[in-house]
Order: sequence, then C-alpha cells, then structure tokens
Amino acid sequence: MKTFSAKAEEIQRQWWVIDAKDRILGDVAVAAARLLRGKNKAIFTPHVDCGDFVVVINADKVRLSGKKEDQKEYTSYAGFVGNQKRESVRKVRVRRPELIVERAVTGMIPHNRLGRQIVKKLKVYAGAEHPHEAQQPAPFSL
Repeated sequence: MKTFSAKAEEIQRQWWVIDAKDRILGDVAVAAARLLRGKNKAIFTPHVDCGDFVVVINADKVRLSGKKEDQKEYTSYAGFVGNQKRESVRKVRVRRPELIVERAVTGMIPHNRLGRQIVKKLKVYAGAEHPHEAQQPAPFSL
C-alpha cells in the first residue's frame, strides 16, 4: 500500500460563497480557512495547495461575541521607535470592514510560502455584490 500524495496540477478547484451577515466572525473564518486549505477534501495533502476559492460577502455585517468590538485591538509595528499602531475592531469596521475577516482567516492558515499562496484565493467584499458570478460560485452554509 503506497501513501497517496496529491499533485498540484490534478486538483479540481471550486468556487464557494460564504454570506457573513449576522454570523460570528470565528465561524466564518474557520469555514473559509478549511475550504481554502482543502481540508474538506479526501485528497488533502498538507504540503500541496488542495483548496478552493472562497468569496466572503457582507463582511461589514459580521458579528463579534462579547465586548470584542471595543476590547479587541489590532496592532502593527514597522520596527521604528514609537511606530506601534493600535486600532480597535470598531475603528477598522468603519475604515475597511473587509480587513476584519481577512485577518481572521489569515491567522488560521500556515505562515509560510504555501500560506501566502493559499490566501490569494480568498476574496472578501463588504457588501452583497461581488464580481465573480462568471465562476458560478456555490453557496456554502455554516
């Protein structure tokens, strides 16, 4: 019995749409990360990009449980003295709501070259409209 290993050129990719309206951020991010990584497929291979394309719509209407809207902070630091920036979820939601979902999903995939390749298949939109109708994405229910 030989161990099966998927080949990148043999993988069939599919498009999925996740509606984040009134859904918990963690649930949306977990579902998107599993589809992007390909963990829902029987041919999953850890070192190969087996995943599908994921379109997340209504990212501006995603919910956070508890007091995370005010207490959760995103930090960034460029390496210069006094250049650490902090921003609450409420401020990010006003400035660019897609970033909330993107950061949650990015944190759930590997932090290496494969992860950077996988995250390119994630498309997040604040509203209900998206330009990927030609790919005929299937709705994904949480």
